[in-house]
Amino acid sequence: MPRMLDVSLEVRAEIGDEEADRLLTGDDAPRSYDCTSCRTPGDPETDPTSTVLFVGEETAVLAFAHAGCIPSQVVTVSEEQLQGAVRSITGDSPAPEAAGSDAPQAVPGGQAVLGITSGLVLIRGELHPALVVEPTAPIARPGTTGPGDDFLPLLIEQGFIPVTDTNEVPSVLPGWSVLLAGGQLHAVLQPGAEGGPQVAWWQAHQALSVTDGWRAAVNKTQRVLIYAAPVGSIGQQPREDLLRDALDKAASNGKLVAAAMPLAGAPGA
Repeated sequence: MPRMLDVSLEVRAEIGDEEADRLLTGDDAPRSYDCTSCRTPGDPETDPTSTVLFVGEETAVLAFAHAGCIPSQVVTVSEEQLQGAVRSITGDSPAPEAAGSDAPQAVPGGQAVLGITSGLVLIRGELHPALVVEPTAPIARPGTTGPGDDFLPLLIEQGFIPVTDTNEVPSVLPGWSVLLAGGQLHAVLQPGAEGGPQVAWWQAHQALSVTDGWRAAVNKTQRVLIYAAPVGSIGQQPREDLLRDALDKAASNGKLVAAAMPLAGAPGA
């Protein structure tokens, strides 16, 4: 009997008492699993284990995670994000892009695509998991055609903070979160309109793999630092020390904003 399994009240409400009880008695609980967050093995007989229910528009998928990685939660995602998460959880996804590679996604309106690079940032002796966002072209304010670049002003209006010192941890941006499922990066989520469910601000074409070190850091902090800079400010850096140098330079030039975001489904998300 998997005594270490946690089924939260909100998960129980979604799956029903009968299914929840079957999980708790071991009828439907796995004998072992790969944690949906850190992707290392778990055993509900011996490891404190959370049930995590990913809910899309038409589909719901129940996954399992170490309780220390993520609590038992219902995580609302788009159907497309959910299908990507299913492929990661079941191992059916195509080969993911290399960690730290560029994974562009069209910005609403089609003005540019966003490139995201993952890396670890050292702040006051502690490694923080970070994502660096840089468009491939200037971003025009919706309803205008440019030629100015409004990428940073638009983000500041959303709550991102200008960075003057990269040795300070950015503050948490309410309502935003990072979707990590199957140990891979799927999306950066922003608040929905008029209090609705979160929607994707950035979404990977296919799940973006991250390094073991990055995953270990995010499991420790439960937060991801998001840095954003205009096109041409950061570039593709082959090493994390060069990436940090580029962030420092962008900050000194007044071309860097940042925010901290919890994992989707984690407390504060």
